[in-house]
Amino acid sequence: MMTPLQGIVATQVNSQTITQSKFEQSTEYKAHHSKSVNVESSAFQRLADVTKAILHHAFWLAEQKKQLSLRDYKQLLLEYGWQGEEKRYLKIAAAFEKFSPQDVAQIEPRTIYQLAENSKKYQQVINQLLDLSIINQESVRSLIKKQRTPKIARDKKPSIWRRTKNGGRYCQIPPIHEPLEQTGITLQRMMDEEGLSAQHIVAEAIALRQAYKQ
Repeated sequence: MMTPLQGIVATQVNSQTITQSKFEQSTEYKAHHSKSVNVESSAFQRLADVTKAILHHAFWLAEQKKQLSLRDYKQLLLEYGWQGEEKRYLKIAAAFEKFSPQDVAQIEPRTIYQLAENSKKYQQVINQLLDLSIINQESVRSLIKKQRTPKIARDKKPSIWRRTKNGGRYCQIPPIHEPLEQTGITLQRMMDEEGLSAQHIVAEAIALRQAYKQ
């Protein structure tokens, strides 16, 4: 039989054991959480290092193209098997020439390629980055989203004129949709019976209408 004193001692021991167990669990959780945060931070840092490496390489390659002769530059690419691959990095160097690699380190690599390879489309986004104190993936994504906001289309005056490759122009009548297809049927019959082109018949019809109005 347990005496009151023994019961008090046992309760204190059990209480201390539980408290110690909770403390150990808390300490273990904090250590695990801290380790997890460090791993995540390290992973994002490695991604930032990749972005910086891309920018460093792009700027270096652009500098080599500027300093080397065309022959030596091609030889450089040949040695590393980079013929054709260098173009995207030259685009990156041109698009981000006003930035340092550290400035855009927080932008993930795929977005860097996206902005550079579509620099005309995203030129406004790239320019706006210059005004930001902190450049990161969120800020870039926000600017790209605004860039994609559809603009209200203005009503354009209908035009039948089209341009040719040599700078000339020609008129093109839009498709004529009619429930009974009367215009098309009549035009086709005239072409078959008279041996004339559709253009010739339409030109005559317009001239006749103009003469009638006058």
